[in-house]
Amino acid sequence: MRRFVSAFVAAALLLGLSCARAALPVAGALAPAFSLADQSGTPRSLAEFRSKWVVLYFYPKDDTPGCTEEACNFRDDIFVLEQMGAQVVGVSLDDSASHALFAKKFSLPFPLLADPSGAVTRSYGALTQGSRYAQRYTFLIDPAGKVAKVYTSVETSRHSAEVIEDLKRLSKR
Repeated sequence: MRRFVSAFVAAALLLGLSCARAALPVAGALAPAFSLADQSGTPRSLAEFRSKWVVLYFYPKDDTPGCTEEACNFRDDIFVLEQMGAQVVGVSLDDSASHALFAKKFSLPFPLLADPSGAVTRSYGALTQGSRYAQRYTFLIDPAGKVAKVYTSVETSRHSAEVIEDLKRLSKR
């Protein structure tokens, strides 16, 4: 009986660890640094966007209904976002070739970063261990590189508008 209990506890611990994800960066914390290839294969890093607001959004998969809606809303609002000093950056576990097709098909004017290993996605708490898809999370990062707002419950049809409203509010501080 003792062996059974020990085996059960060990199995429970292993299962618990397999569902673990990194902690979400919180508002006020420095955003985790990254360097990933975009849809053209060019390495892009958080540091290159210093002095701008960054809308860093993680999404599950290129060219799927929710991800397309979210990306196209950011595309449609890109001029407003840029006037507010914001750079939109999408991240998924898809590769650069998939991102290139997705960006071309929907005329997406912002970088889509490939994170096939999931390391960056995990560092933002947007990847459950063992999953091949990112959670739909967004991080609004201020010009100093600190997380200003975290979105973990994203409604794709109105997310871009929500980010714009928050940028207006946060920019006034």
